[in-house]
Amino acid sequence: MDMSKTISKKTQKTEMARIAAIRTKLAELFPEAECALQFHNPLELLIATILSAQCTDARVNLVTRDLFVKHRSVEDFANMPQAVLEQEIHSTGFFRNKAKNIIACCQKLIANHGGEVPAVMDQLVQLPGVGRKTANCVMGNGFGIATGVVVDTHVQRLSHRLGLVPESIMDPGKIEQKLMQLIPQKEWIVFSHRLMRHGRQTCNARRPDCSNCSLAELCPQNGVQTH
Repeated sequence: MDMSKTISKKTQKTEMARIAAIRTKLAELFPEAECALQFHNPLELLIATILSAQCTDARVNLVTRDLFVKHRSVEDFANMPQAVLEQEIHSTGFFRNKAKNIIACCQKLIANHGGEVPAVMDQLVQLPGVGRKTANCVMGNGFGIATGVVVDTHVQRLSHRLGLVPESIMDPGKIEQKLMQLIPQKEWIVFSHRLMRHGRQTCNARRPDCSNCSLAELCPQNGVQTH
């Protein structure tokens, strides 16, 4: 018998049990976890997600609270002067590029999709300002379709710290592919929300509260700096 293969299988089985325990604990901590962005339809979610790049969800929600009252349709955004939109989204950062992408995105929705946000990943990622993270967010939260795992800064950080993904893997796309192998597809949408909640509340970037963390016994604390 090849002992190395036997040990490898045992190690893999132990690791999958640990990951299952993490999933269970996160589900207990955040059973109702959902998208932190506030929206009423897929178009609002698409715009909010574009705005969320390099910006907190709380700040985006403050901006869209008024933005979505003043501008309700895809035509409103497609026909808006860029300077006006820049002013209204200024506090989200990178406002010029975001305004340009939102306007171009809405124009393309009108030209190619009848003014509707497509519920197709390949079509979403072809829209200006939309990468895989944004498309996953819209597919999962706007249409309830699990096409992947949203990898934002919280998910990336916790994936490394919890030992779900090797620290050497920094590319969000590769992190997502690894998580998709580890997490059942039925949990892809909610798993990212739970990691984000845990990242905001306990395992933040600068001072993770390991002493009060419910996942402490399951976490190798990769890359965590002690204070």
